[in-house]
Amino acid sequence: MKFDPASSIQDLMQFGEFGDVNPSVTDSATYTFMKADTMTGTFKGETEGCFLYSRHWNPSNKYLADALAAMEGTEAAWVTASGMAAITCAILQICSSGDHIISSVTTYGGTYAFMKNYLTKFNIDVTFLNITDLEAVKAAVRPNTKMIYTETMTNPLLQISDLPELSKISKANGLKLVVDNTFTPMIVSPAILGADIVVYSMTKFINGKNDTVGGAICASLDFVNSLADVNDGTAMLLGPVLDPFRSSSILKNLHTLHIRMKQHSYNAMYLANKFKETGLKFNYPGLPEHKGYDLLTSMMNKEYGYGGMISIDMETAEKANELMERMQEAGIGYLAVSLGYFKTLFSNSGKSTSSEVPEDVQREMGMSEGLVRFSVGLDNDIERTFEKIKACLKDMNIL
Repeated sequence: MKFDPASSIQDLMQFGEFGDVNPSVTDSATYTFMKADTMTGTFKGETEGCFLYSRHWNPSNKYLADALAAMEGTEAAWVTASGMAAITCAILQICSSGDHIISSVTTYGGTYAFMKNYLTKFNIDVTFLNITDLEAVKAAVRPNTKMIYTETMTNPLLQISDLPELSKISKANGLKLVVDNTFTPMIVSPAILGADIVVYSMTKFINGKNDTVGGAICASLDFVNSLADVNDGTAMLLGPVLDPFRSSSILKNLHTLHIRMKQHSYNAMYLANKFKETGLKFNYPGLPEHKGYDLLTSMMNKEYGYGGMISIDMETAEKANELMERMQEAGIGYLAVSLGYFKTLFSNSGKSTSSEVPEDVQREMGMSEGLVRFSVGLDNDIERTFEKIKACLKDMNIL
């Protein structure tokens, strides 16, 4: 039977302490044991169903983790206080001093900075490359390579990673394939396609409200248990615990994700077709002109559409800034970083979320200094929104 992430979440039966339809929020940092031996066993990871200390595990976070694992089709999941906490904990759990990583050069700026600048402290080397060039990926593998890291839909160029083929390369060389699926939750299920570990910034589409920051790691039970190990687990020892109140809030929002993703996708597709009609230089993976269209179509859960991320090229940062300011004044959305919000958000990637990537590397990867990344919102009347965008472009003599 075809895997459906939304149905997998729907099938979960999660009750609160007194039969609440919403799971109870655990407002406690530590937990009582009736027997001393039970505490000892919990410390050793030998006692199931017991909670010790909220940095280690708590019921609220476990509810959310179970729902995320169901959505991804993985055995288990772990939630963190931010997307970067999820990314860094996953990488550091796999890699040690002297190891090597292969990564897409087109990736979130914070991820790039962590790999390029921070991992050097631990003598971990990273090869950045065009992740769509599978021969280059194969050629980059070394005896000390431990992982291939990519994003399903890369940030901000919206390239599409061939997850089944990357999985084959990983398995043939004994590597872990780690995939950031933040742009495409429900649209693509990386673990079903062969990814070993799936990471998220839940701040974005999963939560959808821009009222909290959170991250997630979805993987095998063995890997999640290794993250939580009291002796050498990165998620345990680095301590990026998600607050249970926020965890509870994200869980509620997760149950509407499938509805929201369909609307984000519908609206972005509408804008893409209109941008095409007007001759605007744009980038959207949902149209056949996109290099990754066929690949994404082959991998996706089609009912959720092609996603809410789209970009246009204004050629210069000055024109990009003018357009964004005009669009905000016109009520189209907000000049703000992040994505997955119910309002449209737009930013100039090279000067914001990808600013950690040196300008010469931005040029090498094909990122225009005038690239405006849109996270298209949940607008009820997207035609009205387009007319406002068109008016802004006409005022700038672009159309």
